[in-house]
Amino acid sequence: MDMLQGMNDALNYIEENLDSTIDLDEVANRAFCSKYHFKRLFTLLSGITISEYIRRRRLTLAALELKDSQVKVIDIAMKYGYQSPDAFTRAFQNCHGVTPSLSRKPQQNLKAYPRMTFQLTIQGGSEMKYRIVEKDAFKVIGVKYEVEMVNGILSPTYENMIAGISDTKMGELESLSNKEPYGIVHVSVNYSESSDEKATFNQYIGAVTTQDEINEYSTLEVPALTWAIFEVEGDWLQVEKHWQRIYSEWLPTSSYELTEGPEILASKDQKNEIWISIKKK
Repeated sequence: MDMLQGMNDALNYIEENLDSTIDLDEVANRAFCSKYHFKRLFTLLSGITISEYIRRRRLTLAALELKDSQVKVIDIAMKYGYQSPDAFTRAFQNCHGVTPSLSRKPQQNLKAYPRMTFQLTIQGGSEMKYRIVEKDAFKVIGVKYEVEMVNGILSPTYENMIAGISDTKMGELESLSNKEPYGIVHVSVNYSESSDEKATFNQYIGAVTTQDEINEYSTLEVPALTWAIFEVEGDWLQVEKHWQRIYSEWLPTSSYELTEGPEILASKDQKNEIWISIKKK
């Protein structure tokens, strides 16, 4: 429950400072985690980056204030952190579909993004099979993609990443697997969020192996970490649902928190495991 309270305290701070500078270090402090982990956790729980959430909230309030015809557009732009009317107009139009001036017309439709809160939801007593493992460093060899995420949309898409690996190469990668987690592994690492509301990370699709590096593939060295490992039955849709349950149900009520490290999905013989790196609270 401490995690949920911390996340909501962070959202309260953001809400109180939408018309001033928002210090993401202070946001993370209120959530009792590092800035890196707060950004990652927020995106996993909400589906958008923290920068995008702040932008949407500011533009929601700006739209409401524009209904007052006595208030100048430039004053509202400056109030919500835009250094020029042009920058404000572009952001406002991307969000609401109309310019700030047109938004003042009666009957004009606009978008509103209410503030978020995080809650723990108990759903149906559905069990989650997991184990906690301390694991030495290991190596992943595979195909590396540099991925950009804007508003929850990946470039390249995951489907394109998979399609870019031939069946022959996928079989070759699977044959390299000789160490846990076994099978084909999908590893997300080096997540970061830039000031222009974009998130980036590296995606590796390959295998955990003790074999030497192979020139045509990339190598990722994973340090020694403690892992929470979850068994997942079913198709990719069930895997996605399980990711959400881990972060919204298991993590808030456990005695662990995230630590900096990769996120791994391992698939072998139609069985899946989700690996997240953790540490004791």
